[in-house]
Amino acid sequence: MNVVKKAYCRVYQKAFRLALPILPYTEPKLLKGMGSVTPLLKKKGVQSVLIVSGRTAHRHPLTQKLEQKLTEAGIRHEVYDRTVPNPTIDNIEEATKLYHSIGAQAIIAIGGGSVMDCAKIVGARVVRPHKPVRKMKGLLKILHPTPLTIAIPTTAGSGSETTLAAVITDSETHYKYPINDFVLIPDYAVLVPELTTGLPQNLTATTGMDALTHAVEAYIGHSTNKLTRDMAEEATCRIVKYLHKAYEDGSDIEARRQMLRASYCAGVAFTRSYVGYVHAVAHSLGGQYGIAHGLANAVILPYFLEEYGTDCSEKLAHLARISGIADRNDSDGTASGSFIRWIREMNASMGIPDKIPEIRKEDIPEMAARADKEANPLYPVPRLLDKRALEEMYERLMV
Repeated sequence: MNVVKKAYCRVYQKAFRLALPILPYTEPKLLKGMGSVTPLLKKKGVQSVLIVSGRTAHRHPLTQKLEQKLTEAGIRHEVYDRTVPNPTIDNIEEATKLYHSIGAQAIIAIGGGSVMDCAKIVGARVVRPHKPVRKMKGLLKILHPTPLTIAIPTTAGSGSETTLAAVITDSETHYKYPINDFVLIPDYAVLVPELTTGLPQNLTATTGMDALTHAVEAYIGHSTNKLTRDMAEEATCRIVKYLHKAYEDGSDIEARRQMLRASYCAGVAFTRSYVGYVHAVAHSLGGQYGIAHGLANAVILPYFLEEYGTDCSEKLAHLARISGIADRNDSDGTASGSFIRWIREMNASMGIPDKIPEIRKEDIPEMAARADKEANPLYPVPRLLDKRALEEMYERLMV
């Protein structure tokens, strides 16, 4: 990266870091169980609500019970359950139309990160009806309070129940991009481990490593504060201790509870301190090939940690020591190396590959350009990389 662009990126990032204490970040209020949702809606005077979900989550007994409680309370509701793993603008428009058709006043999102991303942008389209989704790309393009939103995650990975971000795919151009605005942070969240017990092993693995990526990228960046460091450390320690337990025994309620908490903490960390090139590259792969976000992050993470080298070794070493991956007396180089090795070994133990076979060489320049545009100047990464350097990273990921 040339000197002028590098200076611009760092000044831009420093400005955001200095502004952190005064920016209107919020945390969703945590509700105690799904049984608290209906009384809350009644208290708020909500008479009609849109439930955004996926088909599996919609069929879950706890979701069905919630719908029954809504009916008994006289709250009209409809379910949009056609959300795809990388939600598209078409999903947004269909769900928004359904929201208006029932005169909804609130949104309940029950699902993984894709469902919550869809629900968030539905809320944005409700309050900005004349602004197409494509025009919301980037920072602070909504600026109007969205309808009351309750997020109920069914995976322990995205942390989207805490964040100001939503990631959308333009199905026409295969361009996947983030939309960031403080108004997208959900008002309430419900962490129900029973909703995650039926998660297949591969999704438990990839969503868990997705949460780790959030924590690590937030932690090693240049825009941390005490809250985000504490949250990233807590998330990392819980993931190291409980992810494989949740993977091995999906019915382990304690492991599922701990992973939901880890995902939540990682979400709080990265929504304030941002992520990095791992996410920018993962988004481009999701848009181009439909690769699941958690899977892409899991594969990509160790490659970028190796690329950053000494630029992140001190922070990575600290995470390794406090999580028990490395010995307290290990040097930074040894401890950070142990952390990266642990990621690769954990991936292998859960059947996550170390390459992405879908990547075609002819697609790399365009994907690298999109990753460069997303990450620079916003993401406060340990080491700045330009488009050419990012192209080399895609090449390392090829089979």
